[in-house]
Amino acid sequence: MKSIKDINVKNKNVLVRVDYNVPIKDGKVESDFRIRASLPTLEYLREHGAKRIILVSHLGRPEGRDKSLSLKPVADVLATMLPKVHFVGDVSGPDVEQAAKTMKSGEILLLENLRFYAGEEKNSDDFIEEIIDSTGADIYVQDGFAVIHRAHASTDAVKNHLPVYAGLLLEKEVSNLEAVLKNPKKPVLLIIGGAKVEDKQPLIDKFLPKVDHIVVGGKIAADGYESKDEKIYIAEDFDKDAEGNKLDVGPIATSKIAGYVTDAETIIWNGLLGYAEDPAYATASTITAEMIGEKPEGARTIICGGDTTGFVEHLMMDHQNLHYSLVSTGGGAALEFLLGKELPGLEAILS
Repeated sequence: MKSIKDINVKNKNVLVRVDYNVPIKDGKVESDFRIRASLPTLEYLREHGAKRIILVSHLGRPEGRDKSLSLKPVADVLATMLPKVHFVGDVSGPDVEQAAKTMKSGEILLLENLRFYAGEEKNSDDFIEEIIDSTGADIYVQDGFAVIHRAHASTDAVKNHLPVYAGLLLEKEVSNLEAVLKNPKKPVLLIIGGAKVEDKQPLIDKFLPKVDHIVVGGKIAADGYESKDEKIYIAEDFDKDAEGNKLDVGPIATSKIAGYVTDAETIIWNGLLGYAEDPAYATASTITAEMIGEKPEGARTIICGGDTTGFVEHLMMDHQNLHYSLVSTGGGAALEFLLGKELPGLEAILS
């Protein structure tokens, strides 16, 4: 995979695709996890003499221009982490050209939400070419792992106009996911939760020959998931609400899951074990997350899936001692990578 570490970025204008699809409420960023995840790549470019560093990202799923989904609040947060961060409320045209031309070496410019423009999701060559022309970009760095499974202008069409290289975050994601596929340290444990069995069954099928144990919890287990394979443990007891709804795996199952976590050297976790949006039913997920996060550093621990990573990110804010090999920034992208599907954004780097 072509990496920014393989090229000389000194005095280059670098266009970087980041993933700043962060939760925003009332104009304020609620979690800066994905912003902080982009810092190693940005700091690398600055330290190695990149002339201009221009960032592009999407936020949410707007239908046209939507002020509530502007990336301006993200720029404000980024400016607290790095010096000389600027923002332009467009992705191409005179304002972007002027801002790019007046940037000093090492400064950073964040452009507006890519999905305000139809050309992004249409994978338009013209759209990405306008961005490149306006920014004067010489090279393109793909660091938005969460979108590499999308054939969009900023993941796919861009390869027709600039050489594309992997950023450090994307490299970290890919190397960790590749490791659990190709050379996992045993014993290997796959923890599956969530609500949709149709989304998780392909992952179970893919990993069954590779792992020592699979744990199934969450609504999937509560709804009566069945398997006769001795490798698969399905939660056997549940905490219920007043109406009898099974909203968390119970103490027996939690204890057995803890035993599997203790023994495992490689852990992949996708899907919460209960209705963790309600703290009353987050017990099993919390215990599991804390036990995984306290594993010795020699273990490889992968957290993936949007709800699961969000839960762990929030937990890490209150528990600084927790450590994971990878808390993936890409829910759908990580799942498709693990399933061996072709990812347009990754193919653009490999081509």
